[in-house]
Amino acid sequence: MTAPTTPASTPARPGLKFHRVALLGNPNTGKSTIFNWLTGLRQRVANYPGITVDAHRGKMRTGQIAWEVIDLPGCYSLNATSPEEKVVVDLLQGKGAVPRPDVLVCIVDATNLKRNLFLALQLAELGLPMILVLNQWDLARKRGLTIQLDALERTLGVPVIATVGSRGEGIDALREAIEQSLENPRMLRPVEWDAPVQEAIHHLRSKFKEIGVELDLFEARRMLFDGLHAAPRGFSSKNPEASSIIEESRAMLRAAGLNPSSAEAVLSHQFLSRILTGLVEQGEGAVSATDHSIDAVLVHRVWGSLIFVSIMALIFQFVYAWAAPLMEVIESATTWAQEEVGRTLEGTPLLQSLLADGVLAGVGSVVVFLPQIFVLFFFIAILEDCGYLARAAFLIDKLFGWCGLNGKSFVPLLSSYACAIPGILATRALEDPSARRSTILMAPFMSCSARLPVYVLLIGTFIEPHYGPWAAGWALFGMHFVGLAVALPLVWAANRFIFKTRHLPFILEFTGYRIPAWRNVVFTMWEGGREFLVRAGTVILAFSIVIWALLYFPRSQQVETETIQTLLEEQALISGEPVDDVTSWLEENPDFAAKLEQQLAGAWLEDSYLGRFARAVQPVFSPAGFDWKITAAILASFPAREVIISTLGIIYRLGPEVDEESDTLRERMANDLYTSGPRVGEPVFSLPVAVALMIFFALCLQCGSTVAVMARQLSWTWAVGAFVFMTSLAWLAAVLVYQVSSRLWLG
Repeated sequence: MTAPTTPASTPARPGLKFHRVALLGNPNTGKSTIFNWLTGLRQRVANYPGITVDAHRGKMRTGQIAWEVIDLPGCYSLNATSPEEKVVVDLLQGKGAVPRPDVLVCIVDATNLKRNLFLALQLAELGLPMILVLNQWDLARKRGLTIQLDALERTLGVPVIATVGSRGEGIDALREAIEQSLENPRMLRPVEWDAPVQEAIHHLRSKFKEIGVELDLFEARRMLFDGLHAAPRGFSSKNPEASSIIEESRAMLRAAGLNPSSAEAVLSHQFLSRILTGLVEQGEGAVSATDHSIDAVLVHRVWGSLIFVSIMALIFQFVYAWAAPLMEVIESATTWAQEEVGRTLEGTPLLQSLLADGVLAGVGSVVVFLPQIFVLFFFIAILEDCGYLARAAFLIDKLFGWCGLNGKSFVPLLSSYACAIPGILATRALEDPSARRSTILMAPFMSCSARLPVYVLLIGTFIEPHYGPWAAGWALFGMHFVGLAVALPLVWAANRFIFKTRHLPFILEFTGYRIPAWRNVVFTMWEGGREFLVRAGTVILAFSIVIWALLYFPRSQQVETETIQTLLEEQALISGEPVDDVTSWLEENPDFAAKLEQQLAGAWLEDSYLGRFARAVQPVFSPAGFDWKITAAILASFPAREVIISTLGIIYRLGPEVDEESDTLRERMANDLYTSGPRVGEPVFSLPVAVALMIFFALCLQCGSTVAVMARQLSWTWAVGAFVFMTSLAWLAAVLVYQVSSRLWLG
């Protein structure tokens, strides 16, 4: 057994061969941290052909060998009760388009060795070379555990590497063991099953062989202990005798006094107790009194809940304030680029507008969100790495229990606060199909980062100037929980009357408190920002250009002529003299020229394709206090809600490069007045209108990417139904909020 050493990168060399190594382990064992050390930045999220679970994969080199490192979803067993476990099993067996790994690296928590080794024993039946990694080695020593590493390696039959993932200790030894596994493959010692189990497995395999089905030891074990549901999809329809054969074999276990559903766990732990005797000794300090003292406060029904709310409030205050300076830099850089393009292409107005107001503005409207996303992911990574996230899930379980869910839904829903897409993908870890469906439908209600610019713009325009920054921060904090407050009773009703979801038991492991690994925090921030750029950024850029086109065209010459003629006639009435030479007169009257430009821009906007459609449907949004401009911005934001900021910039003739921090945009929104109709002279925007608009965005499913992912996980029927329902609900809530608040004189 090699002691931990400091990792060092291996340089690339010519003539590399290609192999695969898969990382597996229970949740919270530090698997992702080990993966990050092995691959560095040479990693990406992979969705393999025929596989519905995203897995991280990266590249690593050891000597003359190139490796693809696959970070599989964390699981406690290979019993395949959840979609993620099914994917793991299929990949390990080489089913589908992905070849089997050449080497397995099973990462276990050194402080809970016996429990973690249950998964390793199941992996042993696959017949693949394995390396056992004892992570959190420093914490095990701190807690007084003594593990005889060399003896453990001889007993289990595979290399055993001690690592400290937070500091990268032992990674060099792990790389070396992975490389040597090709020349000297070593298999983990399998469970020595009692005679009744061996006889039942032999009976199962023999009977299936008689009907033309060859089962390996792993498949036979799964069917014996887990029943017919452990078989591949469609297996029973192709093999009608399968059910009776499996039941006969399970009956043999019952005759021997064993419960088939629990026999594997009981016998495996008995086996581990025998072989680990003398190899693992418990000293003093195994139980951290400090951790227990902290938990007494953090998971307390009252104090823990107050601390949780306070932590969340501070995080959103930081998101509101910390990102502002960087966003100003990005805004300035975008403006400079647009001005340069404008000067260069001054002679070609169409191309000038396309590049400046379409392409560059679209890029700027994407990149400007990154500071806020980085800040949010920074705090999520800190909470996860220090061990608090599991405690928060425990607290949230009490909140979810009454509506038919449990704390396991907390992680997907928390991820949805950054982006609903990874949150929906994370629901595959939920075992119950009804609970998984409920959580998927609930995820878009969480206030994702794309809603944040809308909140910042409206709060900064109508709340902060009148009530101060603390009121603005609390308003931002509250808006992030509107969707959650609405979604919970909806899920309760759906689970009780439609899905009829049973209340699920909640099993969650509390890891020890630890100092966050800053390398891991940086990786989490990087992955979050990259996912946003790839998944949402391309959509935002594309729709920014589309919206620019809908607002630019048809650019009728007749509209321009009529607008100029109307203004000149008004001027003639004022001055008493007609204007003969328009060009000379405009040069002599720059104020009138500026007024003409504004009027002409407004006329073109109203005559644009989007303006025409917005005016046609504006009566639908009128009860919520929205005029045709707000309606146009809402319509433009349905494919991606982030587009509303650039759309408002175009509508108010500031260009699509503006962001939610733009003082000019805020000023024009605050001073905009109705110029016709029964509300002529009244403000277009007021506090009731702003609150109603935020409520609409908090509840509406304005994200084409999320709809597509929902359709992939459920069906298009569910996805389209969710879109229609959430849009209708958002409209109803906005109307209710506006009508009530305007009567209470909140404006």
